[in-house]
Amino acid sequence: MNKKSDRFFIAIQLSHCYRLICNHCNVIVLYYFCLFTRTMGRERHPHIGIFGRRNNGKSSIVNQLAAQDIAIVSDTAGTTTDPVKKSFEITGFGPVVLIDTAGIDDVGELGKKRVDKTLQAIRLVDMAILVTTNNELDTFEHNLIAAFEKQDTPYIIVHNKSDLCTLQEGVLKAYSATAAHAVLSFSTLNGDTEHLIQTIKQTIPESAYTTPSLLGDLIGYGDIVLLITPIDIEAPEGRLILPQVQAIRDILDNDAICVVLKEKEVDTFLKKTAIKPALAITDSQIFLKADASIPKDIPLTSFSIILAHFKGNFASYIDGTPKIDTLKNGDRVLLLESCTHHVSCDDIGRVKIPRWLSNYCGKELHYDVVSGLDKVGRSITDYALVIQCGGCMITRKQLHNRLNIAIDAGVPVTNYGMAIAYVHGIYHRAVAPFMGNHGSDVVDYL
Repeated sequence: MNKKSDRFFIAIQLSHCYRLICNHCNVIVLYYFCLFTRTMGRERHPHIGIFGRRNNGKSSIVNQLAAQDIAIVSDTAGTTTDPVKKSFEITGFGPVVLIDTAGIDDVGELGKKRVDKTLQAIRLVDMAILVTTNNELDTFEHNLIAAFEKQDTPYIIVHNKSDLCTLQEGVLKAYSATAAHAVLSFSTLNGDTEHLIQTIKQTIPESAYTTPSLLGDLIGYGDIVLLITPIDIEAPEGRLILPQVQAIRDILDNDAICVVLKEKEVDTFLKKTAIKPALAITDSQIFLKADASIPKDIPLTSFSIILAHFKGNFASYIDGTPKIDTLKNGDRVLLLESCTHHVSCDDIGRVKIPRWLSNYCGKELHYDVVSGLDKVGRSITDYALVIQCGGCMITRKQLHNRLNIAIDAGVPVTNYGMAIAYVHGIYHRAVAPFMGNHGSDVVDYL
């Protein structure tokens, strides 16, 4: 075996792979022959939020659904202070994430903050359960229902503690007159949990649990896909980042061949093997290097843009990205990172994108970065542009709800990878694989 630079390793845990030996270049090429557990984190599971007033038994319902004591239960109102998440499996359906929230009627300065967190949680869920007791249907319930409907979130109403207070016919009619998918009378002491679970299964929208392919419309059986994955200061120790893992799995699921290598090995690999990949996918940070190394007749995009197409509002990204050219001195740009991670000295969102964007525009711009799903501190209209990361750690609905605030306010939105490609002059090539017959609509601006 020759020197290290002549070795290419494509590493993943599965059997049945075959080896190509080409001009002293050790290449392990992986082909999909076996099934193994799907790589998907909690962010891919349907999220179910439980809402209502204090002491209505929301936490008791969470515990009963999960069949374990995961939420603190007390007769004291306001026991739940912050949204609590718990994953559990619905038999015959699959894994879901339950979010137990603080009471919507909490009081005091701290209570107002808890209520705010509860209302924010509505943007995170694919389905809501409104828990009531004592035939309640007042301002608190109407406000929650309005918030569900504003976010287009399907919901059911569960009248809890029915062993203590029976659901009255008039209130049942009022509940049924809402857009609730179902109304249930329930008690955690003797309630029909199976009926509640079946109702949940029928209410969760299909889009929350179906898993479309990342690359299924771009690759086919036997295609070779080249993944360019730099191992730099931001790379996690001993593993690949989630978008890279998701791409590998999706390539294998599509019965294609996956070749993974670092950017400095690309030129030698293509020369020594004479392989022509059907698609090349790179980390957005090394777009310029990848663009120079990958022949122009091979489609090239990035992991971030793949995710933008997979779960983002791609049409809005396409419309918003060219607005980079309209930025002016003093404009404020919002960068949304949907995860929390250790910030390196050359962080992509806090350092690299601001530097590249300012250099491209030649303007004095101001940048804010918001991590996770934290609330944006300023009014969204204070921003001239919003740049969203790929969103690998959140659900499609969470990402859309995050972006819709800006889109509805007329603020242009783009994506990390698309913005990087734009300022580096390779935007047309980077988005072309996803444009189909509309590829010519993307203006080649440089």
